[in-house]
Amino acid sequence: MKVNRKSAGLTRYREAGRKDGLLAGREQGIRLGGCAAITRELEGKAFPRLNLKVLYVSPGVGVPYTALDQGIVGALRGQVQEVRECSAFGNVAAEAAAWKPDLLFVLNGFNLPLGQLDEIRRGGTATAVWFVDDPYFTDWTAGLAPHYDYIFTQERNCVELYQSLGCPNVHFLSVPADPSVYYPRKPDISYLSDVCFIGTAFGNRLAFIDQVARYLSTKNLVLSGWWWNRLKNYKLLKSKIRKDKLKRGSWLSPEETSSYYNGAKIVINLHRAAVEKKQTFNHRGIPALSVNPRTFEIAGTGAFQLSDIREDLPQYYQDGQEIATYSTPQELAEKIEYYLTHEEERRRAALNGFRRTMLEHTYSDRIRTILERITRS
Repeated sequence: MKVNRKSAGLTRYREAGRKDGLLAGREQGIRLGGCAAITRELEGKAFPRLNLKVLYVSPGVGVPYTALDQGIVGALRGQVQEVRECSAFGNVAAEAAAWKPDLLFVLNGFNLPLGQLDEIRRGGTATAVWFVDDPYFTDWTAGLAPHYDYIFTQERNCVELYQSLGCPNVHFLSVPADPSVYYPRKPDISYLSDVCFIGTAFGNRLAFIDQVARYLSTKNLVLSGWWWNRLKNYKLLKSKIRKDKLKRGSWLSPEETSSYYNGAKIVINLHRAAVEKKQTFNHRGIPALSVNPRTFEIAGTGAFQLSDIREDLPQYYQDGQEIATYSTPQELAEKIEYYLTHEEERRRAALNGFRRTMLEHTYSDRIRTILERITRS
């Protein structure tokens, strides 16, 4: 009997695909079920509403700040009597004069004219700013900080800088996850991967990924972000770089990013260099010690996170229990290989990290800290 080799080959591929699909579906089901149980357990967490009117000033530049705007405003609406939003490019002083808020809360403040800000302060409104890109733009923020009553910085190493400029109310506050964007959900098949990294290809990231490019080329990998075409091993990883989801001159949207996290078995977190060789807007050379928002956003989706080490990381997540870490390219490859074949450990750490995030690292938690520090001072 003549065997149709083409037909037999297709049958084998279909069977292998069916098994892979069943395994992927089972793993996603267990992950989502575990996250749902944790969410139900934590339902009812809320903060008393404060009798405050808050005018929130967005940077007005869209992505990547869209998710931050959404998270901040959503948390404020749940904790104060009234909230209004405006763009830093609008007439903020006129809005404040007409509405008379108790607090003007500004994100970064790069585009808000200082003349308007000073006018608002003279009118009796308290002003606060959250610098979420420290220390990489401290050449700018150092000039802005003295114009505010309260300063919050996402980099612990910048507190002393602002205090040295005569700012009396300076607080460290990391940027968390927005549960309305970064939450566990079933991803479309186009977002599935074994390993995922989403972020701009800064110099340290290029050098790091280049060292493990040959290993990563053998994996079902997703890379997305600006400038990955600068890799020395670009040809090896070209097929892994997702450009279809990026609009020209823009970032991947928070919703797309969340989908990729949900679809990955392992999400890599690789911080920007603590001290960059070319200090474009940080000529003081202030090193970064604190974790990036991605740390909380990955954990917020219930995904397993493999992160490089920042000095502040242990205060947020326990290594080996809620997150896993690596120090070198070789260790990254070894940890990827280990956790891809140890599903139970991977799932347990992901669920523990999700629980910790929902308990301590949402915008509701951070906004409450901001409001308490302002109202108690």
